[in-house]
Amino acid sequence: MAAILEFGPFRIDVDAGILFHGAEPTPLGQRAVLLLALLVRRGGAPVSKDALIEAAWPALAIEESNLTVQIAAVRRILAAISGEAGWIETLPRRGYRYIGPAATTLDPDCATAAREQPPLPLPDRPSIAVLPFANLSGDAEQDYFADGMVDDIITGLSRINWLFVIARNSTFIYKGAAVDVKQIGRELGVRYVLEGSVRKTGAMVRITGQLIDASTGMHVWADRYDRRSEDVFALQDDIALSVVGAIAPSLRRAEINRVKRKRPESLDAYDIVLRAQPDVDSGMPEQVRQALSLLDRSIALEPDYALAHGNAAMCHHCLFLRAGLQEANREASIRHARSAIAHGQDDALALTLAGFSIGMDGHDRSAAFVAFEAALAISPSSALTYILGSVVLGWGGDPDRAIEWSEQGLRLSPFDSWAFAAFDAQALGHFHRGRYEEACRAAYRSVQANPRHSITYVQLAAALARLGRLQEAKAAAARVLELHPSFHYGRQFQGVNCAPALASSLGEALRIAGLPE
Repeated sequence: MAAILEFGPFRIDVDAGILFHGAEPTPLGQRAVLLLALLVRRGGAPVSKDALIEAAWPALAIEESNLTVQIAAVRRILAAISGEAGWIETLPRRGYRYIGPAATTLDPDCATAAREQPPLPLPDRPSIAVLPFANLSGDAEQDYFADGMVDDIITGLSRINWLFVIARNSTFIYKGAAVDVKQIGRELGVRYVLEGSVRKTGAMVRITGQLIDASTGMHVWADRYDRRSEDVFALQDDIALSVVGAIAPSLRRAEINRVKRKRPESLDAYDIVLRAQPDVDSGMPEQVRQALSLLDRSIALEPDYALAHGNAAMCHHCLFLRAGLQEANREASIRHARSAIAHGQDDALALTLAGFSIGMDGHDRSAAFVAFEAALAISPSSALTYILGSVVLGWGGDPDRAIEWSEQGLRLSPFDSWAFAAFDAQALGHFHRGRYEEACRAAYRSVQANPRHSITYVQLAAALARLGRLQEAKAAAARVLELHPSFHYGRQFQGVNCAPALASSLGEALRIAGLPE
């Protein structure tokens, strides 16, 4: 019996002359299937027109136009089903070449048995498999670099304690094989699959990655990284950190969207935190009060749940600074932060949220950075740790480190929902250094990232006032009071324990802009 060819989402049963998409046969004719099978078998190598004609029309004299018509039919079917056009390349005056995903040859009995395997159950937390990256360099010796990249990414993801990560030994069985992401999800029992490619050209390396929801086939995240390749190992570390830093918030967003579709009564403590997360991240008093009601439910179900305590600390921090500077909120923020630290020694996110509350509301920046450094020891790619740490550094009067940490956080997660806070830290740092144009630019980026957050307009008003653009500064100040009617900069500086030199300079600018002390 002839073997079965699998490539991308397709499978050819050569003996039957049928092209399948998953388990469904396609309307491709038998001659076109024979042509496609020969091209796929020769994957990446040119196939002459004569060889193709002999495969599909053995011992027959036919016009070349028949070949052209059949190749066009193959291209049309592959593109229509996959949504991608790049499968078969025309080589003028020479023939054709298959340029799609690498093919695997399977024994039909084994292929049938594999398809009949029952899917593994999904874990009770987000789960991911990182597939071997394709080496597109045209140099087999570069396989080690692609494999090392995947190893680093798996190691980085494994440090995220809320994420179930399939071990390398299980995912590398797919190396060089055509992959159907949905099938891999069933075989490995994971919800998400990360696949990618590496292309090394001269002194440059391009890494592409895409994260796919294996249950639906939908893309969750995709990105491309271009770097110079002077130091291969440093390059692997750099890109692995960037990929992991970008994937973590993307996964959280995907999980939050998934939980929103679940019936509320089916939620456990983890799902309740996910449901609360968008309201926590909003930084808006009305929304964080809604989040707190959910987080209280989560903590009632699991009193030692560090992430629930960390998010509750952030909610009370928001209410303290934006809803009247009530001492009860400050104390609750610190109390939940301490619980998050006590129960979350292996949870980078819980430590990060707790460190922020301890630094901002507890005014203990040394303790805050003990928590931040512990979080980074667990997960070096934690973008939020760098972002929230940069805010603590900014208000603490350490402008250079504030800018450095904020830039690192944005590099790890350029589209993070907390990006506005990183830009705030940059605005504070540049303002403190007297670089008012840069401060203004950073503040504008913060406003664009989160136009409902009053502190973004505080930074903008101060920078504009220093630049002598008083009309614009007063407009920004008016927006502050519209969003936060009880705002007084003196009380706000006291609330975050603003460094004295920064408080003096920033306060003078805000007074000029028309904000009350």
